[in-house]
Amino acid sequence: MQHDEAAARVRQVIRDAGVSQREFARRMVIDPSKLSRSLGGTRRFTTAELARVADIAGVDAGWLLGTQPEHATAPARLSEAPPSAARPRRARNSAAGRPAADSGRPLQIVRQTVELIAEHGFHSVRVSDIAEACGTSTAAIHYHFPGRDELLEAAARWCMDEDTARRAAGTADTNHAGDELRLLIELQTPYTPQQRRQWSVWLDLWAEAARSTAVGELHVEYYRQWRATVAEVIGRGVAQGVFRPVDPEAAALSLTALIDGLASQVLATTPGEPGTGAEDMHGALLRYVDTTLTAG
Repeated sequence: MQHDEAAARVRQVIRDAGVSQREFARRMVIDPSKLSRSLGGTRRFTTAELARVADIAGVDAGWLLGTQPEHATAPARLSEAPPSAARPRRARNSAAGRPAADSGRPLQIVRQTVELIAEHGFHSVRVSDIAEACGTSTAAIHYHFPGRDELLEAAARWCMDEDTARRAAGTADTNHAGDELRLLIELQTPYTPQQRRQWSVWLDLWAEAARSTAVGELHVEYYRQWRATVAEVIGRGVAQGVFRPVDPEAAALSLTALIDGLASQVLATTPGEPGTGAEDMHGALLRYVDTTLTAG
């Protein structure tokens, strides 16, 4: 598919979403200037980015990727929905009678890649392993994601979007900044096996971010957004009088770094064995908030 066709379809998706380009870029976890250049034709959308657009908007991935001509419009209430709230619909069969590629196939591949990375580590996961887990061929994997770099980028985007959506849902009904910050801390503490798997993927992605420009850029953008979220809550707490008059950006940098460091220690400790457990991490973070931020 020609790049200008892909850009036109993404522009249509954004119009259907009823949100600004900047807001849509936030949901994609992409720098707004990159989205603008891609829409303007001076930068190509990657396969991973188009898969993210399809996931966020609830349109046929095949339509965006140029493998399916039918257009599934975005949900009418997308502008009010959190990221990942909508999922793509199944594509219709091709005119030739051969079943069309599953419109959700790129997303299935990404999710299965994330699961395998969590279990085995990125460099131990082969394309054939992903194909077997998806019940498809390696050729089908390479059709959507030509190389491992594209797969890793897509997996990173999916993890970032899921994490952002989970935090938004977990704090949606909270107005007290002190309570909200404590909820954010709890959501980042790997208590459950699923949370440990998510953190395992993060640790693998951090290592790759040091070697991969694409993943490194995603890492920088995600942490910019994550720290901005924490800084906003701390700033609101200062205004509410529940936090001391601290610099919100500096406090957010320290707190998020402490979360990452403690989570790494928790992941290195077998549950039930001596070492740093999730309860230890949670308690240490709450003590840090009470000691350095809480007013009075």
